Amino acid sequence: MLSNYNLKSLAFAAVLVHICFGVSKGHLQTGFYSQTCPEAETIVLNVVRSAVSDDHRIAAKLLRLFFHDCFVQGCDGSILVDDGERNAREHLGVGGFEVIENAKTELEENCPGVVSCADIVALAARDAVFLSKGPFIEVPTGRRDGLISEVGLAADLPDVDDSTEVLKSKFQHKGLSDKDLLLLSAGGHSIGTTACFFMPNRLYNFHGEGDSDPEINPRLLPQLKDQCPFDGDSNVRIPLDLGSESTFDAHIFQNIRNGFAVIASDARLYDDRNIKKMVDTYAQGFSRSRRRRSSFQNDFAVAMVKLGTIGVKTGEDGEIRRVCNALN
Repeated sequence: MLSNYNLKSLAFAAVLVHICFGVSKGHLQTGFYSQTCPEAETIVLNVVRSAVSDDHRIAAKLLRLFFHDCFVQGCDGSILVDDGERNAREHLGVGGFEVIENAKTELEENCPGVVSCADIVALAARDAVFLSKGPFIEVPTGRRDGLISEVGLAADLPDVDDSTEVLKSKFQHKGLSDKDLLLLSAGGHSIGTTACFFMPNRLYNFHGEGDSDPEINPRLLPQLKDQCPFDGDSNVRIPLDLGSESTFDAHIFQNIRNGFAVIASDARLYDDRNIKKMVDTYAQGFSRSRRRRSSFQNDFAVAMVKLGTIGVKTGEDGEIRRVCNALN
């Protein structure tokens, strides 16, 4: 699949999805670097393509990196700073930093001081989704990098053991709807893995009662316990979307509906009446049309653009970093 990925197919995919947000969104603009650094998006694309070709797991890491950056202080690249927010416990397992740095190095050679690290994170997530057979997303750019990066600011990130009400509240606080919650949280888990570190409560101490989550499908529970034994290696990784971990599609909603959600936060979404209806809709759509672009992919693209406008710094705000892992 990667060998066939080129700019022509990229353009074709853009026509297929064609999500129209107008020329700008929250002071961001599609093609922002068309005059100042015309090759910017191609450079990021090539770096991401090379990284994903070497290790397909990088795609999910880049998508998660974008989410974690935007959810703390907005999409400003604050998560990239070595001695700052990056070290927060809430960012445990987040990766892909080296891909962003590699893209930044090439961009600085071609257009020094022009492209922000925050925009590189956004573009890399877009390309990672598409390289995983997801939609091509028209990501507007023009973000500037933040001037603050502190560990404590990540405290309000969604947690794997949060209740649905807590998750909804955290997303609403960022201006995101319940639909956005489902798309960006569970939908974002369509690719990638999680670590056994995040599993003990669900497998061995659900609600503090020393038992397993009763909503786990009986066929899945022994498998999860075998992969993540009580006293086992917490760094062992397991797919988030069993049966489709490398393809960005709606398969995960079938898993949630059928009790095969791996992590607690995905499973809990099915407890909410309104979110349950959306899960069922996406799951049914996947069952009926595996080969056609799904409504989930289109809706996810919309949610991704919305996420990417949270708390952005533009114009004279912030800075353009020389390197992404340190403030200027």
